[in-house]
Amino acid sequence: MKTKVCSLIAGVGMSLLLLGSCQQNKKEDIIADNFDFAEKQLTYAFSCIDEAYTNESEESRERREKRGWGELTNPRNIEPDGSLHLVPSRDWTSGFFPGELWYMYEYTKNDFWKEKAKKHTALIEREKFNGITHDMGFKMYCSYGNGYRLTNDENYKDILLQSAETLITRYKPNVGILRSWDHNKDKWQCPVIIDNMMNLELLFWAFRETNDSTYYNIAVNHAKVTMKNHFREDYSTYHVIDYDTITGEVLKKNTHQGYAHESAWSRGQAWGLYGYTMCYRETGLPEFLKQAQHIENYLFTHPNMPADLIPYWDFDAPEIPNEPRDASAAACIASALYELSLYDADKSARYKQLADTIIKNLTLHYRATLDRDKGFLLLHSTGSKPHNSEIDIPIVYADYYFLEALLRKMKLETTGKLF
Repeated sequence: MKTKVCSLIAGVGMSLLLLGSCQQNKKEDIIADNFDFAEKQLTYAFSCIDEAYTNESEESRERREKRGWGELTNPRNIEPDGSLHLVPSRDWTSGFFPGELWYMYEYTKNDFWKEKAKKHTALIEREKFNGITHDMGFKMYCSYGNGYRLTNDENYKDILLQSAETLITRYKPNVGILRSWDHNKDKWQCPVIIDNMMNLELLFWAFRETNDSTYYNIAVNHAKVTMKNHFREDYSTYHVIDYDTITGEVLKKNTHQGYAHESAWSRGQAWGLYGYTMCYRETGLPEFLKQAQHIENYLFTHPNMPADLIPYWDFDAPEIPNEPRDASAAACIASALYELSLYDADKSARYKQLADTIIKNLTLHYRATLDRDKGFLLLHSTGSKPHNSEIDIPIVYADYYFLEALLRKMKLETTGKLF
């Protein structure tokens, strides 16, 4: 009898051990499963890209040549007619697909992805001299920046330094900001968008590489002025602030891609959370950490944040819950939260749990179908609903931040570090 009881206890103990092991494997499997999916889906994407190159319309070719846009490079989204939308290098999204490929190489260590990343990165080199855009970080740091981090290619370093030098030509010292857009000059004198926080990482990198404080000071000034003027008392953010370049006075406060001027556009909140978390990493200035913490609190105490933590395209959209979601905002928020968990010991577990929940729900309910959806990884992103543009479709930057978040999750769980 004693032997039977002991055997029963041993059996229960083994079952509990196996259950614990299975639970741990499930935690690890969400990373492995997503990268396995991404390997297959991005391999399929290459055939879709080749097809899109071949099928470009004569009208599109003529328009590119007339405007000097150069060749088509990398995917951006799926068009309403179901076709894959490739963009020339000048498009602000042109660097995300190469960045995805570098993340695939980082995870797999497979030279196949390294060669594909090099190929798609090289397509946008001309942008290092493009001084009519603030999106140098999105384009060049997501592509060449990841490439340099993983290969130490000196040519990549030179391209990045030139990109940073080009970006700071947009600095307006009387205001302390980098000008964002050059379009709509009849509407804004000097517009600055919250998205521009994401481009500061390139300048911090350039400061570390050169020890030239110009880059650092411009990035810090931009972050501080943005913190002062973009955010409301509840730490929601305007999208666009228009400045007088002589006096530095704020002329207008607008929300261009959100529901209304006083609404909270979800991706703008994501840019802010990610941007100030990154700025704290680069400077150690406590005001930047506090800003990130306040933005996180706004996001996750908002009554219109859905239970699955994949936000609607705007927190104040009038038809909630029947409004499109924005998986791109969710992926960016998750990536930012993994980093933020390193800087706030008291709330570290909370931040990581929120990020894990986002990743789980994106995986279970927002992932594309294998060998379909033109090779994109995530569905249900929203670019600009007010302009009837990119509504509830796959968009490349959602995939980029999804893979980045997965890598950050893996690094945190295996080493406790991200950098």
